[in-house]
Amino acid sequence: MDKLLEKALKAKRESKHIEFKECFNPSSGQDWCEIVKDIVAIANSGGGVIVFGVQNNGNPSGYDISQVIALDTATITDKVFRYTGVQFSDFELLESSKSGNIIAVLRVFYINIPMIFTHPGTYPVQAGKQQTAFGRGTVYFRHGAKSEPATREDLRLVIERNLEEVRKNWIKGVRKVVEAPKGYQVHVLPPEIVTSDSPKATPIRLVDDPSAPAYYKLSPDVSHPFRQKDVIAEVNKKLPLECQINQFDMRAVRTVYGIDKNYTYTYHPKYSSPQYTQSLIDWLIEQFAENNKIFYETRLIFSELKQRKL
Repeated sequence: MDKLLEKALKAKRESKHIEFKECFNPSSGQDWCEIVKDIVAIANSGGGVIVFGVQNNGNPSGYDISQVIALDTATITDKVFRYTGVQFSDFELLESSKSGNIIAVLRVFYINIPMIFTHPGTYPVQAGKQQTAFGRGTVYFRHGAKSEPATREDLRLVIERNLEEVRKNWIKGVRKVVEAPKGYQVHVLPPEIVTSDSPKATPIRLVDDPSAPAYYKLSPDVSHPFRQKDVIAEVNKKLPLECQINQFDMRAVRTVYGIDKNYTYTYHPKYSSPQYTQSLIDWLIEQFAENNKIFYETRLIFSELKQRKL
């Protein structure tokens, strides 16, 4: 179990990273404004836990929190988005128990860039009046057991926290370089793998060692998202009307320039037509910019090749 979760279940009082809620009504505008305020404040303050069905002294309230447990996490994200404009989803809604009572636990993770309220958190009270939980343009943090507007110290701590994370990653990278065996080379790689025919591509070796650095191969549907008709449509958006290309032009280009053999531009699915990259679209547009007769000349070369085969 997460140490913070374990601590929250044993806690007798609220703190900077632990908030208790005796009850929560998903139909109440007031309850939603208050919970959104706490979620934002906790995320801005480095993360924490909101425990539903617990009194301020840490004892179970006896409130039926089945409605809380049944909440769709997308609903929580939507509520935060409504007031902040941020699609925040770095949280977990869990069911747990305390002293034989079912409780709900919302584990909120920290966010690097603090969320700001872009809309006021208002809700109706008696006699048609409005109460405000937080104002537009405010940034909330946890001060002890309260969610309150930010101070200069809060912003300083955010900067320090982010700098410390950068510093740790930097030192970790330096340590790998310093400790590398003699003759090893250092390469900077993205987190995903993209197969390439380029002689300049960085070679890697796939292993089944669970302790090895984890990389994943980018899906062809992401790296090569375009069908031929899509490539034609995208290229034609950039070409004069009298220079528009068609399927014959694409066939000519693919043959003359070996496009179908270059993974940088083309992927061949086992059971469907080839898929192409944005790089191919960019390359075609660049070639036309350098020589506006490129497609006309390619058609001539392609026709000549066909005649030779005959």
